[in-house]
Amino acid sequence: MSKSFFAGRVALSAAMLALVAGGAQAQTKIKTKSSSQGKQKVVVSTMGQSGVGITLANLDKSVPPCDDFFQFANGNWLKNNPIPASETGWGGFNQLRNRNRDVARGILEKVAADRTAKPGTNAQKVGDFYASAMDSMAVERAGLKYLQPRLDKINAIQDVAGVQRYLADPKNVGKGWYGFGVGQDSKNSTLYAVQVRQGGLTLADRDYYLKDDTRSKTIRAAYRTYQVNLFKMLGDDQATAEKNADAVTRIETRMAKASRDRVALRDRESNYNKMTVAQATAAYPNLDFPLRLKESGLSGAKDIIVGQPDYLKEANAMIKDEPIADQKQYLRWHLVESVTSALPKAYVDEAFRFSQVISGAKVPQARWKRAFAATDGALGEAFGQLYVDQDFSPAAKARAKQMVENMRMAYAERIQATEWMSAATKAEALKKLNAFVVKIGYPDKWKDYSKLNISRESALNNLFAVSEFNTYDNLGHFGQPVDRTVWGMTPPTVNAYYNASLNEIVFPAGILQSPFYDPKADDAVNYGGIGAVIGHEMTHGFDDQGRKVDSEGNLRDWWTKEDGDKFMAKADVVGKQYDAFSPLDSVHVNGKLTMGENLADLGGLTIAYAAFMKTPQAKAGKSIDGFTPEQRFFLSWAQIWRINQRPETTRQLVQTDPHSPGQFRTIGPLQNFPEFQKAFNCKDGDKMVRSAANRAKIW
Repeated sequence: MSKSFFAGRVALSAAMLALVAGGAQAQTKIKTKSSSQGKQKVVVSTMGQSGVGITLANLDKSVPPCDDFFQFANGNWLKNNPIPASETGWGGFNQLRNRNRDVARGILEKVAADRTAKPGTNAQKVGDFYASAMDSMAVERAGLKYLQPRLDKINAIQDVAGVQRYLADPKNVGKGWYGFGVGQDSKNSTLYAVQVRQGGLTLADRDYYLKDDTRSKTIRAAYRTYQVNLFKMLGDDQATAEKNADAVTRIETRMAKASRDRVALRDRESNYNKMTVAQATAAYPNLDFPLRLKESGLSGAKDIIVGQPDYLKEANAMIKDEPIADQKQYLRWHLVESVTSALPKAYVDEAFRFSQVISGAKVPQARWKRAFAATDGALGEAFGQLYVDQDFSPAAKARAKQMVENMRMAYAERIQATEWMSAATKAEALKKLNAFVVKIGYPDKWKDYSKLNISRESALNNLFAVSEFNTYDNLGHFGQPVDRTVWGMTPPTVNAYYNASLNEIVFPAGILQSPFYDPKADDAVNYGGIGAVIGHEMTHGFDDQGRKVDSEGNLRDWWTKEDGDKFMAKADVVGKQYDAFSPLDSVHVNGKLTMGENLADLGGLTIAYAAFMKTPQAKAGKSIDGFTPEQRFFLSWAQIWRINQRPETTRQLVQTDPHSPGQFRTIGPLQNFPEFQKAFNCKDGDKMVRSAANRAKIW
């Protein structure tokens, strides 16, 4: 289970802070302090200067800070930064991603232009992959040439046994009837286990198939148009295309009805159901797990962890009783839909027209941006090596690591000072905190791509090669020692995450830049930005789901019952607060879906503030640009969440994303924060002040 800090398309990110300042204009003070282990640590602290870190022009001082701090801190920026036509939203994360993409583009164009790279090297593979993705004329000339053999394979299926063989073949691409792979055993983190789970839907959420509100009906209508048009481009006439589209939607709707919703999928215990292979085979005979295990090289597996038994029961029934002709159309659809990006422009255009209904984007992103995203997704650590050589220094990595350790010490103090937690639970919490593995910038051990063959012949074939490589790479973990060096994000990614099974917090190089971290800015800015994000990732280890995992990454309840009940009572207060937030008319945040992220925001801000208050800047209390150090801390927190977002995207994210919208990530924690209210002289009754009886406080 990994949790990220920010949702991009639908995913989140976390960042890093460094106490050290690297700019020539920054004023720094260095002092030595003793850690609890008696070792000497050098803490570098930045005092800051006018005009750095907080841009006064972004503020809207016509809005009282105690009324709406998001608008106060970001109002003029929001007015002056409309959403570009190709984007679904525009904020600090988007700006940094754009900056990183520009750096990446220069690297990619250079390696793509170099035809002298030695075959088999990372430079050759990255250059050829990007070049093939950019070669639109070659894609048009190829048409369906490289897709047709796979379509023929589906067309040759004649019976249930044929469907079973198709699903069992690791080389096949596209969604199947269920998810299948190898991952850490949640209750024995030293072992890899075979895991199966619900899956197989095209739309982003099961409820899009099931709800009858206007939004869901609009999405389903657009989806049908998308399906019909793609089937027609594959050669079906209008009537046949409509029939096939209806068959796929009927199958997916049946899947959706059997699927757990997103709130239920957050419950780790109910999603862990270990069976022997014999038991799983008896329970779901039509899924033919023995064949799937054999074809996947997993015949030695003794157990299977089933995520959602009721869904698997329905999938088992569907393979038996759904017409084979309809099942073939389902497989055909998912093959084509999964690779539209590498097909001729007509396919890309149809995919974009459908995505517009979901996201509201006005025009497609530039081809080079899509090609970069594909390259980063396919060869992330091969390209990542080239990226960090140019854009991330060892000094930046060392500074960030020191910051994390300072945050860890602040967290330990907060745990020890917590009044509602017993000594036994505190001891386990501290054990887990001290066991956090920290990964910063890029992997110490890079991924080996030697078995992946990439050429300039076909962008589509490259996608197929990457899919096969990744599948076998995943399956190959089984029976091996758990690899604790792996990364779940690539170095250029503007994001970060907590991985419960590895008990690690991970911060890619791409996020260690302004507005999250600025080496020329004062501590208040960096702690309020990246510091709060580091604290956010740490808090995921103690949120409503992360708390169920121990210091070794095992799903185990290490809380006393009384402490667990107290925690959940406090968490429920947060859930009810966010349930009341409404970004659009008739749209409300789901406090249960966003529970983990909201708790992490509240905890992260709390820990970062506690750490900041130990800095020389906080103790000196000197104002910069008319704002006290405490005020600058909170302004920094608010500015990282500035974002303009299309209403279509907001509606989708509220339904599917475990993170709250940016404005509520800003004000939600602050409404519970007496230190914020004191900093801005807020009074009881102000909108940014919750009464003591309704205030949430955990750490």
